[in-house]
Order: sequence, then C-alpha cells, then structure tokens
Amino acid sequence: MRLKITHRTEYRYDAPVQYLLQRLRLLPVSGQTQTVLSWALKVEGAREEVRFTDHYGNDTRLLSVEGGHDFITVEASGEVVTRDTSGVCGSHQGFAPLWLFAQETPLTAIGGGIRKLAEAVGTGTDIERLHRLMAMIGERVAYTPGSTKATTPAEEALALKAGVCQDHSHIFAAAARAMGFPSRYVSGYLMMDAVEQAASHAWAEAHVAGLGWVAFDPANGISPDERYVKVATGRDYRDASPVSGIRLGQAEERLAVAVTVEQ
Repeated sequence: MRLKITHRTEYRYDAPVQYLLQRLRLLPVSGQTQTVLSWALKVEGAREEVRFTDHYGNDTRLLSVEGGHDFITVEASGEVVTRDTSGVCGSHQGFAPLWLFAQETPLTAIGGGIRKLAEAVGTGTDIERLHRLMAMIGERVAYTPGSTKATTPAEEALALKAGVCQDHSHIFAAAARAMGFPSRYVSGYLMMDAVEQAASHAWAEAHVAGLGWVAFDPANGISPDERYVKVATGRDYRDASPVSGIRLGQAEERLAVAVTVEQ
C-alpha cells in the first residue's frame, strides 16, 4: 500500500523564548515492512544543529531556538510503500544489544499488576501467548483519551483500566518482558477511517526466537499490517517520542498537532 503522510506540529508562546532545544524523531527508514519513497522535514522558527542515527536506529535531528522567536513549526511529510508481513519485522539490528530491551524502565516497571497479567496469559507457543497478551490488554484497559499522561507508568495505567495507545504499548512491553521476551515501544502512523488525526500512533514489538521482532497493537487488537508506518523504536515512549526537548524562560506554550494519513 502506498501511503501519503503529513505531520504538522506548531508551538506558540506568549513571549519570546530565551532558549529551546528539541529532539525530533520524525523520519521513517526503509526496512522489511516499508520502503520510504520520499520524505521531507520543514522547520520554521528554529535551526537544525545536528542530525544522527541514535543507538536504536532512529533518524534523529536536534533543533535550537535562541532569543526572539515566539513560534516553532515542524512539518514532516512524505510517501511510504508498506507491506503486510503479519507483524513480522525481521531480525534485530542496531547498536543497542538485544538484552537492553529485556530491562525495565520507569515507564515499564514490572509491578504486581503487570506480573499477574503476565502469569494469566498461560501456556502455548510464543506467538499464541503474545497474541493472548495483546487481547487481554485490550479487554482490561479501555481506550480513554485524557485519562493518562505521557509520564504515566504501565502499572498505573493497568490499575486505572484506562489509557491510550501509549499506555497499551507500555503495558504490553512490560508484561512481555515479565514473560521473558525482549520488547520495545514503537511510534509511527496508522491509516484510519478518518484521514485527519490528532496525533501519531504507538504499538509494541516483542522479540521471538526464530522470527525476530514481531509487532502487536493492543489498542486495536491486531498485529500491524500495511496500514502502519514505523518511525522510531526504543525501550519506552521517552526513547521513541516524535518530539521532545527542554525550554528555558517563563513563556507559556500552546501546542497544536495535525496528522493526515491517506492512501
């Protein structure tokens, strides 16, 4: 499937920003599940300082703003050809060792609730157990926008029984690790019925012996197909977030995000 994507992020401030540094992970790369035909990144109100591939294999850009600007606009857009591989993404690659994805993080800490969830999965083949885990998360944690924050840990979202795709992905990663599978968080895009969306999407991958990385989307109860475009991966949201940064000064920030994904 050939998908056209536009992701526009706009920051406006009520006073000039003294200093700001932003890290962007907004550029997909070609792989087993997708081929990037074209991609462009347009920035207004900031300048690019450096670009590099991080240890997770993500194309990363650093932007800075210093004095005088009260807005920043970042627009990523392009076309990607995707393939349905039943969620199988290929062997592990990159500088980060596989064992790193078996470790807990503050957002994916394994508490009592996560352990009980992992134990409740039961027996079966690796793929059967992971699909069962995905289904159980979808049944137990309702998709409820505004119920959690970017800093909400998996254990807390599971206890709340509510969250968004970020929380579903964190819970899956934590539980999969408790089951003995290295797991990682994925940020990217999903073509939905509505072309215009309010945010990008997130899901998770588990490493299965003999298959490599296999993707699971608990928020939708499926393994990602040709409607998905992968952009960045990491141990959790902090490692793969599309935009993150620091800001100095007292200016109040207003954020507007618009995403379109269409065939």
